[in-house]
Amino acid sequence: MDHLPKCKANYVPLTPLNFLSRAASAYANRTSIIYERTRFTWEQTYERCRRLASSLRSLNIVKNSVVSVLAPNIPAMYEMHFAVPMAGAVLNAINTRLNAKNIAFILRHSEAKVVFVDCQFVSLASEAMRLLLGDSQTYEIPLVIVIDDVDSPTGVRLGELEYEELILKGNPMFVPDEIQDEWDPITLNYTSGTTSDPKGVVYSHRGAYLSTLSLILGWEMGTAPVYLWSLPMFHCNGWTFTWGVAARGGTNVCLRHTTAYDMYRNISLHKVTHMCCAPILFNILLEAKAHERQKIVSTVQILTGGAPPPASLLEKMEHLGFHVTHAYGLTEATGPALVCEWQSEWNHLPQHEQANIKARQGISILGLADADVKNMETMTSVPHDGKTMGEIVLRGSSIMKGYFKGEAATSKAFKDGWFKTGDVGVIHPDGYMEIKDRSKDVIISGGENISSVEVENVLCRHPKVLDAAVVAMPHKYWGESPCAFIVAKNKTGSDQDAEEADIIAYCRKHLSHFMVPKKVEFLPELPRNATGKVLKEKLRAIAQNFVVRETKKSSEFSHPAQPPQILALSRL
Repeated sequence: MDHLPKCKANYVPLTPLNFLSRAASAYANRTSIIYERTRFTWEQTYERCRRLASSLRSLNIVKNSVVSVLAPNIPAMYEMHFAVPMAGAVLNAINTRLNAKNIAFILRHSEAKVVFVDCQFVSLASEAMRLLLGDSQTYEIPLVIVIDDVDSPTGVRLGELEYEELILKGNPMFVPDEIQDEWDPITLNYTSGTTSDPKGVVYSHRGAYLSTLSLILGWEMGTAPVYLWSLPMFHCNGWTFTWGVAARGGTNVCLRHTTAYDMYRNISLHKVTHMCCAPILFNILLEAKAHERQKIVSTVQILTGGAPPPASLLEKMEHLGFHVTHAYGLTEATGPALVCEWQSEWNHLPQHEQANIKARQGISILGLADADVKNMETMTSVPHDGKTMGEIVLRGSSIMKGYFKGEAATSKAFKDGWFKTGDVGVIHPDGYMEIKDRSKDVIISGGENISSVEVENVLCRHPKVLDAAVVAMPHKYWGESPCAFIVAKNKTGSDQDAEEADIIAYCRKHLSHFMVPKKVEFLPELPRNATGKVLKEKLRAIAQNFVVRETKKSSEFSHPAQPPQILALSRL
């Protein structure tokens, strides 16, 4: 073996950016993006991305500069997943459901040089920028660039530049620098609140590449798929399908709003073949009014993740014309890490049994080296009996590089080379994993992680609250929502409805809207064990019997209201 070649002249670092150049060459005239009346081909998308990368360089964006974006699933959001790393920078797609305080924290912590803001979120961005401007710490305020709606221009201005102007001014022949190290960062994604401050998760080019290929292979996504963007691109970069659709030469159908009407309309009009979503969207599709529906003539493949969907819900979706595949993942795993890959022998099982199997989280994606459920004290694997519980752990190149500016948190997240998910699960005899509980009492609402501790801290700051505990309760549309149990300082037995409204109004001022409790229950004291720990199991049992009073879908899934008031901000 001494005579094996040692030359590495053919080594090329792995990066998903190559998927775009390949698509532009192989599928030049194939439609890449559809957004209402807007259409682009892969050749045009490649040119637009090169133009944008060129313009970013002219704005002094250099290697590893952070470029943030606050936008829904529109063409600009898609293009930036290629253009920003083509400029050598790191893309930070911000969760549009966060409040101004969280967004200001992310911009400050990431040291973003530029922030792109969609016209829909100008007011939110303006408030975040005001917080940054009022910060006593020395901080370079990012350049703000507004993304106008290419389909229905609004003429919005927030800073000196507008997105399409950058595209127009950029060099269409721009040649990006080749990636020298596949472990270089490609994106920076912040967790959505499982601690008081979000943590910045760093993805590498290598990890993004491997995750992308793993998912399109595991999902058996064929050539030229028509992909509906019902999953936010800010969620783990759209579970890497921002790059995956390009890899398959598919068509991205962009959606500004995930209403039942818009989803059904686009599925029918463009013959959608694939989509991803949290289980929350199942209820929206199932409960659509007659005038919102359109007949689904061919099966739509859905990859879902988040709170484990009930088997009955999966069964209803199959009857509607959707074929559901269940996945499990988290930000630190570059999106889905486990997929409930279907076995042909299960086709002969009764439908309710098939639905029960589909509700499992499944087996590891191809890009992972390994996934397991372990006893974290001994680091031994649990028996494959579907009963013995342990913590789900992962290992592989698609796991995050680490937390940005968080060496201690990164070290804590790993043990013996395994990433600790914090989720408790079992392994069935067939090797398929299933989550049985979530550690740290995380509430998953519409695909968003909510820290009960963070909500409790806000509640306890209310002048009338003596003690508080927050647990998950069932919600008709969100799957889960926060339920608050309060011990009031004033125990005179006044009107609970009025006090509940006051508590909820207070939370709305201090929390992102999806974190606000949907129900407040007053107790004389919280149940505790002998050491003083709140018995949340008892509170969850009580919360299971509550009926959420909110009967209408959130306005997030409605048609947009009037455009927000525009506040001009100057660039420092």
